[in-house]
Amino acid sequence: MSYANAREIFPDEVLKIIQKYVDGECIYIPKKEENKIAWGELTKSKEELKVRNTKIYKDYLEGISVQGLSEKYYLSPKTIQKIISQERKYKNIQSST
Repeated sequence: MSYANAREIFPDEVLKIIQKYVDGECIYIPKKEENKIAWGELTKSKEELKVRNTKIYKDYLEGISVQGLSEKYYLSPKTIQKIISQERKYKNIQSST
């Protein structure tokens, strides 16, 4: 996110209206709904986490303990437990359809 000077963007009449509500403060103007993108769409992060979580669940099913997975993947045991729970739910949904 970058900052821009409102004087360079808005016409004077619009700037004066904004200044009635916010004078000398930084504000965030959200994107229009149609311009929003979901987290991970611009990078491979979302897909990489999905692959990692699938591997964690597979390792768990093969008998590796939560503590062992925690050490292997450098994640807290609580995070490993959440991933296992989410993967279990996802697999159950897939198998029931």
